[in-house]
Amino acid sequence: MTLYLVRHGSAGSRNGTDPRDSERHLDPKGLAQSDVVAGQLCAAPISRVLSSPLPRCIETVEPLAQKLGLTLEVNDALREGADPALTWSLIEDLGASTVVMCSHGDVIPEILSRSERRGTRVAEPRGFSKGSIWTLRGWDGTSFAEASWDSCRSTSRGA
Repeated sequence: MTLYLVRHGSAGSRNGTDPRDSERHLDPKGLAQSDVVAGQLCAAPISRVLSSPLPRCIETVEPLAQKLGLTLEVNDALREGADPALTWSLIEDLGASTVVMCSHGDVIPEILSRSERRGTRVAEPRGFSKGSIWTLRGWDGTSFAEASWDSCRSTSRGA
């Protein structure tokens, strides 16, 4: 399995006092980042595209799913604040396919950390910027052989 972990694109500033903060949509920069993500991944043999239910994640990978002719799958295990055990269980259930998962700045580092503790070689540089992509390859049923990060900055106008 190859797993592409996409951090959602830019969606303005967090406002912890606004009860609707979780419903933020991508801003213009985030929309450009979603196009970059689609361009970067559309040639890969992706069989599934999964997303957190929050709009900023859905909007980040929706263009990719459309380009690939795939139905975007929404999954609570990718939601901000999700239980890491549930997220990891979702990964274990994916099988041998090539999958894109769009999630948040708290979930993706936890997946990487858990995978690294299980033996994944994580290349430098490392980062979790919005609109960036982690590629995890070589799933053996327990962990991945390697992981690498792409900031997608060179083509996303300073993302």
